[in-house]
Amino acid sequence: MPQPEKELTPDASPQAWFGAELRYWRKRKPGLRAAQLGPMVQVSSSVISKIEKGEYRCSRDLAERLDVVLETGGVLTRAWGMVFGDADKKRSDADSARRGTVEGTIQVHQGRMLGRDTSAQLPESLTSVDRRAFLAATSLAAFAPIDLARLVAPAAPPELPKRIRPTELDQLRHVADGIHRWDNAQGGGGLVGDFASRSLEWAVRLLSVDCPEKLRPELLASVARLGIVVGATHFDSYAHDGARVAFKVASECAEEAGDWWLRAKTFSFLSRQATWLGDPDEGLTYAEKGLVRSDRLTPTIQAMMHSARARAFGKMQDVQGTLAAVGAADDAFARSNPAEDPAWMHYYDDAQHHGDTAHALFDLSIHADQDPGRAAQRFTTAVAGHGDDYARSRGISRTKLASLVMAKGDPKQAVAIGHQALDDVGRLTSQRAADDLRELRRFAGQHRTLDEAAQLRQRITATLHA
Repeated sequence: MPQPEKELTPDASPQAWFGAELRYWRKRKPGLRAAQLGPMVQVSSSVISKIEKGEYRCSRDLAERLDVVLETGGVLTRAWGMVFGDADKKRSDADSARRGTVEGTIQVHQGRMLGRDTSAQLPESLTSVDRRAFLAATSLAAFAPIDLARLVAPAAPPELPKRIRPTELDQLRHVADGIHRWDNAQGGGGLVGDFASRSLEWAVRLLSVDCPEKLRPELLASVARLGIVVGATHFDSYAHDGARVAFKVASECAEEAGDWWLRAKTFSFLSRQATWLGDPDEGLTYAEKGLVRSDRLTPTIQAMMHSARARAFGKMQDVQGTLAAVGAADDAFARSNPAEDPAWMHYYDDAQHHGDTAHALFDLSIHADQDPGRAAQRFTTAVAGHGDDYARSRGISRTKLASLVMAKGDPKQAVAIGHQALDDVGRLTSQRAADDLRELRRFAGQHRTLDEAAQLRQRITATLHA
């Protein structure tokens, strides 16, 4: 028999009042328990309980998802703004410009009145955790020993276990490793992105399953890791709303698990995504959040976070900030010891580090008239160090190197590098790689009288159309 829920004290604090608001709206759905609501909004059931008790700070994204599932008309998102201030005002303003205003009545209770705001919509791919499970494909055989006949049921979601066992944790890690491997070798679009979305839906549903207390942190960490790799695939294919949801799932699970390494990794991706989308200021904020208590991070993870800071500064054309951040990344990486790192950080090797920092220096070379040699040297190191398992990283670094040389050096040399890049990039399903090719085509267009540059432009156009 379920235990009666703890009586709330909404007047204890603004956060406690927000929790009481959440419980009020949950109770309007007859029989809906916190344990059931959590998976519906891609968080664990314990997070919902802690928010209702005023023990956990709800994020804006989660408030938006709760509004959708509980059909509040936007009440909790508006309450979030009243309770937690305008720390996310910049994001809120941008979102409001994209969303239509919703007119509607607002339930008033306990003497509180909330104003109008905009509605929130989840990406279609993640609005229901009861969607059909993994699509059948021959490449799923890579995920043995998972019971594919059960997971790839064509008309129903996979049956959940009655209790979390180490087997489920092994499956989560195995799936995350597979998606990470596919994403880096092939890009995040097509089958990889579709499989990634369905994998995260399955993982979130596992959060509602009975789990032994000793396995709970590991379950949360495993879902966080999967959320990171799923978000990365969506970022690469420009499914940015889906990427944000996946990263937020990862962030909340990592926070609850107390895993500082995964928390930093999540903020690294949020930083890179914001910077890529033209908001380096927000990107810098995410990177700084990831560096909180940097003493708990390995030197390799610190290097990754400083590289994210460098990329944000580079987009701002802040020369001193970029150079200082690159220097901090180099200093941290010099202390790197792979034996101290989690297995999922082993991708951040010498090639990855040089490629990440080269992107920051590229922006200074192109837009702030800084020495292009520093970026070119790092891109060259990255290209030489990336094998076929990281074809996307190699292709992107080659493309950026070709653009740099085309803009600042010998265009004929740039053409040769560009054709090598196309050999890699032409096989990928990566929108980021495609955008870099368009940039190279623009730089090649500055050399109208060079036949080789014209031929490169034609090949880029044909590749993009294909």
